[in-house]
Amino acid sequence: MKKTLVILILLFPFMVGAQTPVKKATKPSQASPTINGKAVYTQYCMPCHQIDGSGVMNMNPPLIKTTYVLGDQTRLINILLKGYNKGVVIDEDEYTNPMPSFSYLSDTQIAAVLTYVRNNFQNKASAITAAQVKKVRSSK
Repeated sequence: MKKTLVILILLFPFMVGAQTPVKKATKPSQASPTINGKAVYTQYCMPCHQIDGSGVMNMNPPLIKTTYVLGDQTRLINILLKGYNKGVVIDEDEYTNPMPSFSYLSDTQIAAVLTYVRNNFQNKASAITAAQVKKVRSSK
């Protein structure tokens, strides 16, 4: 009797676990570009452009409703691929910190982060695709 009780106690966690349905893990390719874009933004962009996209006065420009974000997609893609070393005036404020190149990111990562930025921080603009990034990257 004592042996049976010990065996049941030891097997109980396995019996309960066997009855719990297991959820399939979401593959990264199944996640939406906005979710991936947020992760890329958090890792690479947030230190300079801040969590809310507001930037840092006179250093790093805001990403909120600017023509750089909402305008020409090729120009925006090139900024990430090549960096940007010129001063920028936005709403009469000048921002002078150079932005490094992020060409080491994949086409998918760049498309995801730009789509995220273009659809957050009070922005609403069309998505950028990995194919667009690939085309701009190849036209260096």
